[in-house]
Amino acid sequence: MLSPDKTALLQSFLGGMPRDVAARLAMAVELDRLADGKALPHDLILEGLRPVLRGDETRRRTPTPLRVFCRPFEDLLVNIPRHEKQKGRILRANVVPIWRWVSHTLIPEAAAAYSTDIRSCAHTARHSEALARAETFWPIAGAAMSAALKKNRKAAATALGGDPVADDAGDIALILPSGPHMLEVQALLPKPTLVLTEELLWGLRRIFDSVVESNLDAAPFVSVVAMRRLAKPWEALKLAMLVARQTHDAMISSTDMGLAGDVLLADMEDSRTAITNIRHPRFNADELIAHLTSFTNISSAIVKEVEILRTGRWGQLLLKDRAAVGGAMDSFMERAPKEIAGGLPTHKSGYSGGPRVPDLSHAVDPDREERALRYAAVLAGTKLLAVPGSFGAKHQEAVDEACLYLRGYTEDLLKELRCSEGAKREVAEHQFALALELTNQLFDESEAEFVRRRGKAAGAQCD
Repeated sequence: MLSPDKTALLQSFLGGMPRDVAARLAMAVELDRLADGKALPHDLILEGLRPVLRGDETRRRTPTPLRVFCRPFEDLLVNIPRHEKQKGRILRANVVPIWRWVSHTLIPEAAAAYSTDIRSCAHTARHSEALARAETFWPIAGAAMSAALKKNRKAAATALGGDPVADDAGDIALILPSGPHMLEVQALLPKPTLVLTEELLWGLRRIFDSVVESNLDAAPFVSVVAMRRLAKPWEALKLAMLVARQTHDAMISSTDMGLAGDVLLADMEDSRTAITNIRHPRFNADELIAHLTSFTNISSAIVKEVEILRTGRWGQLLLKDRAAVGGAMDSFMERAPKEIAGGLPTHKSGYSGGPRVPDLSHAVDPDREERALRYAAVLAGTKLLAVPGSFGAKHQEAVDEACLYLRGYTEDLLKELRCSEGAKREVAEHQFALALELTNQLFDESEAEFVRRRGKAAGAQCD
C-alpha cells in the first residue's frame, strides 16, 4: 500500500496527463483488473485519471461486466443522493450493491457466464459482441430483480442495504428488458445533441411505440434517457406532448409521460434548494451563479415548451420555487451595495464633519475586500438572470447604488493619487486597484479602461 505522500504524488502525476494518454492508460488498467492482475493499484490509478477523462463522451470505454450491465440506464445515473426517491434518477453509489445482489444472490450462474463472456470480449476488443451478449442477459436480470422485489420487497431491501437502493433496483428492473431500445435512443441522440429536430423527435416516437408494445412500464423512461442526451433537456417534453396530444401541464403531469417533466422540475428544485441554503457573507459566487443559471434555464424553458396552468401541479411548483429563489436573491441584492462599500471605506473630512472621503489611514481588512469582490461578482453574473429569476427590480436598484458609490469613491481616489505620499499613497494605490477591479465587473470594458488610464495619469502627476 502506498504512503499518503506517494499517493498524493501519483494522483498529481495522473491528473496532469494529456487526455489521450490517460484514456489509453485507463483502458490498460481496466483490462489488467479484468484479468485479476495484482501488481497495480487499479482503483487508485483510475481515481487519479477520472478528473482528466470526465466529460469525454468520445472515448471508447472498456466493456467491463458492470459497465455493460449499466448501459441501458447509464443516462439516469446521478452522483448526489436525495432525501426521497425520484423516479427516473438512479444513484450511482447504489449500482454496485445492486450488481452484487444480482450476480451473487439472484442469478449467480447466469451472471458468472455473462461476466466471463464480457471479459473475453474486452480482452479481444470485441465491443459489439459484448453488447450483443449483454442483450441476452438484461431481460434475465430484469425479470429476476422484478420477481425478487415483488415476492418479498422487505427482504430484498435488507439484502441491498436499504429502501433507497431497492427503489433504484426497481427502476433498473423495469428498464433492463428494454435495453436494446434504450441503446437506440443513445445512438439516435449522441451527447450532446444540440437541437431535437422534427426528424429526431419522430425517431424517438418510433422507439417509444416499440417499447409500449413490448414493455409498457419502461416507456416513460425513453423521454428521460433522451433528456439526458440533449443540450436543452427540456426539449424532451416535446415527446410527451406528441404522445399525450396535449400542450398544457395539467394533463401531461398526471400521466406517466410527465416523468421527464418531473425530473426536470426536480433538477430545478435542487437548484432552488442550493440557492436558498447559501448563507451570507461567505459563499462561492460561481456556485451561486451556476445554480441560478440552471434554475432560470429550466423554469423559463418549461414555460416555453408547455402551456403551464397556475392550477396545474407543475404550475404550482414553478410559482413556489420562483418565489423562494426571488426572495433569496433579493437578500443578496440588498446586501451587495453595503458589502462593496465595506471594501471601499470612507470617513468625514475635517474637524467639523465635512464631506466623506476615502479612509486611507490604514489598509482595509482583506476579508472585506474579498467580500466586496464576491458580491460584485454576483451583481455582474446575474445581470441576465435577474428578470427570469424574479428579482429584476432589486438587481437594478443594487447595481445603481453600487455604481454610484463606486464612481464617487474612484473620483476621490484619483485626487489622492495626485497628492498623497508615503504610507497613505500605498493605501490609495491599493484601494485604486480594488476600485478598478470592481469597475471592471460592474461597468463595461471601455469605462474600466478609461479609469485605468486616469489612474496612471494621476500617479505620474504625483511623481
